[in-house]
Amino acid sequence: MPEAVISALSGFQQELKKGGADVRWTRPQGIHLTLKFLGNIADENTAGIIEATEGTCRKYPCFDLQIKGAGVFPNMKAPRVLWVGVSENTILEGLRKEVEDRMASLGFEKEDRKFSPHLTLGRFRSSYGKGPLLEEIELNKDREFGFINVRTISFMKSELSPAGAKYTRIAEIAMGK
Repeated sequence: MPEAVISALSGFQQELKKGGADVRWTRPQGIHLTLKFLGNIADENTAGIIEATEGTCRKYPCFDLQIKGAGVFPNMKAPRVLWVGVSENTILEGLRKEVEDRMASLGFEKEDRKFSPHLTLGRFRSSYGKGPLLEEIELNKDREFGFINVRTISFMKSELSPAGAKYTRIAEIAMGK
């Protein structure tokens, strides 16, 4: 993720934190776009996953994503996840669909939910202070945060802890031939 986008997202988080809502904030360096969450996997399965992903990524050129808008999942009445949006992109959608299909062929369950590309900024722990925060989200629903030029896809391992998720890159896979 470009430093300018990380900086813009970090600044936005700082603005939102001023309201004091009970949110567990994502560390700026940990903000990412998930194409496919695989869950717990055995070490011996990683080579096949990487190989399948490499085959998919070779078919798609590098592309740009616009980071724009803010919102919550599942809705404003019962928010759980605070996010910024990722522009719709036919290359991203094709890549995501093919990754999903390739992982299904390796035995991973297909996702039931519609793909909604986003970057998670935080997760609500309770409803404390959510009103003012949701007002800020509404005011920033069309805010622009920059562009990401996608040249690689990373295969990541995440380890959860009380201090937040720790991410380790297992492989970095180039787009295109």
